[in-house]
Order: sequence, then structure tokens, then C-alpha cells
Amino acid sequence: MNKKALAVIGLGAAYLLRNKQTRQNLMNQLKSFAVRNKAKS
Repeated sequence: MNKKALAVIGLGAAYLLRNKQTRQNLMNQLKSFAVRNKAKS
């Protein structure tokens, strides 16, 4: 990975850690995605 990609990931992580509502939305999306994938397999 190049430095730019790592910087973007770092900024995104910092934003999520600071913003509780965004973090909750992301976790909900990941959970629903995992459930859908389990249902398919």
C-alpha cells in the first residue's frame, strides 16, 4: 500500500473514533452485511 492510501485509512479511522453516530451506522451495516453473507452460503 502506498502512503496516500494509508493516510486516507488513518483519517477515516480517526473520524470514526471521534463520531459515535457514524461508528454505530458503520457497525450496523457490517452486521447486516455479515448476516446476508451467512444466509447465502
